[in-house]
Amino acid sequence: MKLLIGNKCYSSWSLRAWLLMRAKGIAFTEELVPLDEPGFKEAVFAAAPGSGGTVPTLVDGQIAVWETLAIAEYLHETHPDAGIWPADATARAHARAISSEMHAGFTALRSACPMNLGKRYGRRDRGVGVARDVVRITALWRQARERFGQAGGGPFLYGAFSAADAMYAPIVTRLDTYGIAVDPVSQAYMQAVLDLPGYREWLAAALTESWIVAQDEVDEPALVDLRQP
Repeated sequence: MKLLIGNKCYSSWSLRAWLLMRAKGIAFTEELVPLDEPGFKEAVFAAAPGSGGTVPTLVDGQIAVWETLAIAEYLHETHPDAGIWPADATARAHARAISSEMHAGFTALRSACPMNLGKRYGRRDRGVGVARDVVRITALWRQARERFGQAGGGPFLYGAFSAADAMYAPIVTRLDTYGIAVDPVSQAYMQAVLDLPGYREWLAAALTESWIVAQDEVDEPALVDLRQP
């Protein structure tokens, strides 16, 4: 399998698919296609004919799968013992529901706080929409942890790491990067994601990148620029 991804510093959707495969021990090679560079879509189409021309795109022989949730479902089918989704049917339904909500929602947070692993910003009021999204996200996290995670014997939403955790991983990075306060249960969950070996590997690579994606650089002073030598 080959996974086409964008810049690791900025590409939140690429992080989701990459981290899921890495955390589940699914072998793959990666091909990084720089975002917003000339020929971006052409490069994706060349590697994955018939795809949506976006990243991430998973290529498995003659099969191309784009869109992160579709990739998760494909991996669930091709690796049924990997634990892509929770084994319990009730937990699995809940995990798919909150993952779909992530895929379609939380636009205020995603717009105001783009994923940028290279910087850290000070705590500030980021608007009613962002606050509303954070309330909903942390409520979902607490619900998952209380109903399923604690019984699952692990620190993630449903105990063991699953596609739902991969879907929310870039949200974790946003809350961390922009200094957004959360409740203790959510903070503990965030720390578990940030401590994942796969995430630490991704972050280390992200901090070596030289590309700047202007639309993902917010117009405010950074407390720390982690990519400065």
